[in-house]
Amino acid sequence: MRLLVTWLINAATLFALPYLLSTVAVQDFTSALIAALVLGLVNTLIRPILLLLTLPVTLLTLGLFIFVINGLMFWVVANFVSGFYVASFGSAILAALLYSVISWALSALILKKE
Repeated sequence: MRLLVTWLINAATLFALPYLLSTVAVQDFTSALIAALVLGLVNTLIRPILLLLTLPVTLLTLGLFIFVINGLMFWVVANFVSGFYVASFGSAILAALLYSVISWALSALILKKE
């Protein structure tokens, strides 16, 4: 049940993101659900491999390269999911940052540990 609520929170955050950034577009809530699912799968399966491969660059930039990796994941998902659009790679980095902060805050408020 907790996984389903987290998925809905991420989809709602993704659906609200175009109101904060004009360079991001989500066609409807179904597209947001699919994009949130694909984004979760990409972050679970591909992101750890990329983090390991780019570890030297990440260490040289004192961890700031992780923002680039997050933006890359966001941009890749936007290119594969129809109904979800990000204008450029730079806006994907900013959108990924906003997406992470908002979904983290909503998850902290809604999914309190008992």
